[in-house]
Amino acid sequence: MKNKNSEVETQTTKKKEIKIAIVCDWLITYSGAERVIFEINNLFPDADIFTLIHKPKSPEITFLKNKITTSFLNKIPKIERIYRNLFFLFPMAIEQLDLSKYDLVISSSHAVAKGVITGPDQLHISYIHSPIRYAWDLQHEYLRDSGLNSGIKSFAIRFLLQYIRNFDVRSSNSVDFFISNSDFVNKRVSKCYRRTATTIYPPVSIEDFEEKSEKKEFYLAASRLVPYKKIDLVAQTFSQTPNRTLYIIGDGPDAHKIKKICSEHKNLFFLGHQEFSKLKEYLANAKAFIFAAKEDFGILPVEAMASGTPVIAYGKGGALETVVENETGLFFDTQSIPSLLAAVDKFENFFPKYNNVSEKCRKRAELFSKERFRSEFKLFVEEKITEMSRDRRLTKD
Repeated sequence: MKNKNSEVETQTTKKKEIKIAIVCDWLITYSGAERVIFEINNLFPDADIFTLIHKPKSPEITFLKNKITTSFLNKIPKIERIYRNLFFLFPMAIEQLDLSKYDLVISSSHAVAKGVITGPDQLHISYIHSPIRYAWDLQHEYLRDSGLNSGIKSFAIRFLLQYIRNFDVRSSNSVDFFISNSDFVNKRVSKCYRRTATTIYPPVSIEDFEEKSEKKEFYLAASRLVPYKKIDLVAQTFSQTPNRTLYIIGDGPDAHKIKKICSEHKNLFFLGHQEFSKLKEYLANAKAFIFAAKEDFGILPVEAMASGTPVIAYGKGGALETVVENETGLFFDTQSIPSLLAAVDKFENFFPKYNNVSEKCRKRAELFSKERFRSEFKLFVEEKITEMSRDRRLTKD
């Protein structure tokens, strides 16, 4: 008998073919969340995929050959440009996706994907990148950075964010099991939903990077240029130390701000968007990678370590779980110029005294490989399917 999902077939399912659906928020660019979808899809290649929006803006996002079902949002002209402004429609849109014929639903969620409606006979496992950041602990920061911390527009946005929070909590009740992408996110899940989660770190393509021990005399920051990434802080810090060179790679809403800072200082170089091959080159040659954001996990620091490059990171969030202080990098305590500058000074005085830094970085990065993700995720799903089958049998008995 042909079985399209042999990875999750067990004796307790009596060789019944399990119908699987994979749900994600949107498929537009190729970043961390999309990498997770890629690996889940590799484990369950015959699953159907559901998403709010499928409008690929980068060639990598075309990796999916499965049947893809989208929401009504996908029909809106130029939705890939304006979708973030329509966040208040996300809950309704995700709930209109019909997954009633599937036995297993796997959602990968950083917004509303976990909010798909499932029934009591369906198993819903949600890999959660974070509860909706802009609606919870980062609400005030988002409003401030967007210039919406006061006025009529601010009142309207706050009202909508309250609606989003209520949906986020309510929809968490339909998830049978949560997987968090870090212990930091696990704490958010507990705080926001009063639920427990199992941490399985996201997959990083370690094999795409080569360890290099000989470094050049420059520092590197790379990121999507949005306010919470704090690339402006990195640029302003290095503007205070003109004898150190900083390269910045990335694009996004803050690009004009970063470019302006760099244009005023001869030691700062704004490179904008770079192809992956060039990013790899800069990661491998950098003296250190600067990471100033409070991220849920943070893939770029791991990619830097995979290149044998140590990381100077803000000591909050996922970086605390990937970077090992005094071995593969250093932390700074506050998102401020004095704190980051002190960390850079400490780095230059400390790290040259130690041998095999690049080797230690590479070894640490290998703990977050795609192979490790696939193994842990596959085992988790198999165990939960077995539990579900046993519970159903006991109920019938």
